[in-house]
Amino acid sequence: MRARLFSVAAAVCVLTTACATHVPRPANTAPGTPNVTWVLMFGDSDNPDREFACQSGAQTDCVLPASRPNDEVFSDIHFYYHGTGGDTRYEGTRDIGYLQVTGRYTSPIDVSVGKDESIINQSVTGIVTSMPGTYSITLSLTATMANTRKTVPVREMIHITVK
Repeated sequence: MRARLFSVAAAVCVLTTACATHVPRPANTAPGTPNVTWVLMFGDSDNPDREFACQSGAQTDCVLPASRPNDEVFSDIHFYYHGTGGDTRYEGTRDIGYLQVTGRYTSPIDVSVGKDESIINQSVTGIVTSMPGTYSITLSLTATMANTRKTVPVREMIHITVK
C-alpha cells in the first residue's frame, strides 16, 4: 500500500512539473542586460490562466479565441522584468490592443528590480475582444541601472491573432 501511494505521488509530481508553465528565460541576452519576458494565457472568469497561448522566445503564433455573447474569454498576460545584478528600474508604457475596451489599453510601467532580486512579475487580466483580427502588445521601456546610471531601451512587440 505504501509503495503504491509513493508511486502515485511521484507520478503526480512528474506530471505537474511537466505541465507547468515556467518563466521564460531571456533569449540571446548577455548576463546583466535588462530584459522583459512574458507568458500569455487565457480561460474564463474563474481561471484566466487555464490555457497556454504563447510566450516570449518561442517562435510560435499567439492565437486567442474571440469572446462571444454569453461566453467571454478572459486573458492574463504575465510580464517578467529581469534583474541585472544591480538595482534596475524599468519605466515606460505598455499598450495592449486585444482587450475588450474602448480603444487600446495603455498603462504606465514603473518597476524596480533590486540588486538581490532576479525577477519582478506584473500581470494584466482582461476580457478578449469579440472582434477577430490581428492585434499587438507593445512595450516601450527604458531600463536604468542604478550602479552605472546607464539607460537601455527595452522594446517588445507581440502580435496576437484573435479568432
